[in-house]
Formats: sequence, C-alpha cells, structure tokens
Amino acid sequence: MKAALVTLSGLIFAIALHAQYDDIIALNNPSFEEIPHQGGGEMDVGIRGWFDCGQLQFPSETPPDIHPVNAWKVTMPSSDGKTYLGMVVRDIDSWESVTQRLKQPLEEGKCYSFSIDLARSEFYESGSRITQALENYTEPAVLRIWGGTGVCGRQELLGESVVVNNTSWQTYEFEFEPGRNVNYFTLEAFYEVPVLIPYNGHLLLDNASSINQIPCDGDQLLAVTKIEKEKDEKPVVRNSNKKTVVKKEPVKDIAVASPVESKEPKKTKLLEELDAQKIKKGQTIRIENLYFSANKWDIEEGSDEVLDEIFQFLKENRNIVVEIGGHTSTPPPEAYCYKLSSNRAKQVALFLVRKGISPKRLKYKGYGKEQPLIKNDKHDMAARAKNQRVEIKILSVDYSEATGSITNPKDFKSSQNEG
Repeated sequence: MKAALVTLSGLIFAIALHAQYDDIIALNNPSFEEIPHQGGGEMDVGIRGWFDCGQLQFPSETPPDIHPVNAWKVTMPSSDGKTYLGMVVRDIDSWESVTQRLKQPLEEGKCYSFSIDLARSEFYESGSRITQALENYTEPAVLRIWGGTGVCGRQELLGESVVVNNTSWQTYEFEFEPGRNVNYFTLEAFYEVPVLIPYNGHLLLDNASSINQIPCDGDQLLAVTKIEKEKDEKPVVRNSNKKTVVKKEPVKDIAVASPVESKEPKKTKLLEELDAQKIKKGQTIRIENLYFSANKWDIEEGSDEVLDEIFQFLKENRNIVVEIGGHTSTPPPEAYCYKLSSNRAKQVALFLVRKGISPKRLKYKGYGKEQPLIKNDKHDMAARAKNQRVEIKILSVDYSEATGSITNPKDFKSSQNEG
C-alpha cells in the first residue's frame, strides 16, 4: 500500500511538472551560439537550431552573420553567451530572417509573452547590391515576429518592434495572442515602416527568452511592448490581435440646427501657392515654417501646421502626385549634403504617409547643394538659409500618369483608403 502511495505521489508530481512545462516553450539555441562567421563565407556553418529563410525567399543572397567576427567592423560584445546574430535589410528590397519549429504549437486564443535583446552597431560595412560600393548598413531596422504553419511561414504577424536605434543591448518585450495555431516561429529584420524606398540597414539579436503562456487579461493584449522600461513607465501599445467591440446604440431622431456662420477669423494659409485651381505640373513650392535642427533631419516642433496643410491638400486632391525635395547649402561635403537633404525630404514624406496619403502619390529626393536658389557662399548666412530648404514639386495633376514610388505598396494603405 505504501509503495502504491509513493507511485501515486510520483505520478501526480509528474503530471504537475508536465502541466508546468506546457506553459513554457523553450527555443533551440536562443542566444545564437555558433562559430562566428560571415554568412555565405568559407566558414559558414549555419546557425544551430535555426533555418535561414533567405534560402526560400531570396536564394541569391547570403545568409545572416554570427558575430563578433573579424568582418563588417561589428565589435560589440554579446549580451548573453559568446555570440549573437546579425541580420540585414538591403537596398534591393531583400531582408533576412530565421525560423525554427516549436516544440509545441502556440495555440489559437491563448496569450504568450516573449523577450529578446536587440541593438544596432555603429558600423556594419558591406557592399551595396546596387552600386557594388562599400556602404555602412547602419540605417535602423525593426524586428518582426511571424507565426506560421510551415517553414518560414508568415501567416500571422505576431509582433513588431519600434525602430531599433540603440547602440547598446536593450531588452524588447512582446505579448501576443495567435489567431490560429502556430508551429513555426520566425524572427525577421525589416525596414522602418512605412518605407518609401528600401535601404541598407541591420539588426543585432541575442538572448531570446522562452515563449511563456500568460493570462489573457484586459480588453487589449499588448503585442509589442517595452524598450528597457523605466520603473512605473507604461509599455507602449503597438497593435493587438484582440478586437475592441463597440456597442451600437439605436439611432434616435435629433433636431437639426440651422448652420451658424463662424465668428472666428479664417485661418491664413501658410502655402498660398498650394491651390488646386492654379498649380501646374512641374511647379515647385517651398515649404515654409518647416524646422530641423542643424545637421539633423528629425522634424521639430512648430512644423505640424504646415505639414497638416500639405496633408489636407493632398487628401482633397487625390489626382495630384508630388515629389518632396530636400536641398542644403555650403560648406559640408557633397556626400554629407546628399544624405542630409534626402533624409529631411524622407521625413516629410513619411509624415504624409503615416497620416494616410498613399505612397504611390509621393516621391522624395535629396539634391544636396546642387540646385541653389542663389549663389552659395559659406560666409553669407542669408544665402545659406535661402538655399537650405524642402520643396514640393508637382509631378502630375493626373494620378493615372503616376508611375509609383515604392517597391512594397502592400505595406501601405491604398489611395482608395486615404484620409
């Protein structure tokens, strides 16, 4: 009898232990421990526990790299263990991702948490696929987490990080609720979204956690949460697979008041030339009241009014296609001026896309200092201020003439959904 009780106790303990482990799904090789190597090089031995999705998606491209290795000038120490994973996005519209089959599936309707350490290196030198010249792949990227039913399956986007611009390791946490059973778990480096033109960038990954089942509490489940949350700082909600249900109330008769003329003075337009009745194809309009810090491209406070005016104009005139052009002045080197002017134009274009304008109606270009309005003179501050500008150029007043400006229109709202 005593032996039977011992056996029964052991069975209960085993069942409890099994139930406990059912809530935790451990990943194979979560810290990407492998012999450091360049992807596709002579020493490439793959990545234990992970499959390179590029073999299926972009077979002509090299696999991800294991760092630190004497290449690309990436010298950061690992966050955990000895090595870590480096994945790139490229200017030819290709990107890298790795996947593995889970030991047990993520189940539809259950909620899970996951964390991973992410960073960006100050250097990641490699050849451009377009120019063949050596470039620094340091544009920031995001991490996308996909769930799928097969190898490298992308049936469901479980989470997406904010742009990873930190140059030291930080922990990013995710929570998600799959809308279907998921057998494969994929980590993907991708462009900052929305992206108008693919660029060269990278992402470093280390110290992935297990996938842990958590209670599905609250009306919304966080799908992408923190970057090194400070104490008492609330995580940022990025998206949710749970839908908020809005109860519809019955419609009641209401009295309609006669329109009353507003006594508020009519707001003065900042860009008087932005008039659909007067603009012509090829016309350029300088964007006034648009502010950037010196040598930077982040849009500063005080710029929203003019950008909202441009957005409203494009929203109301969906036949018009424009280019956002950036211009700088002396004395910086030409390469620097092209980069600065291009990034400033890009930020304006991204503002409009995020507000709802279709990327097919937007192009952007940096002209550096090649098109001054008046003669450039590094000692003439007034001339420099006039030449340093961002302009709108009317490419077409007929949307059907537009050829588009991006490679991945599926990532954006269509022109029919603008507004």
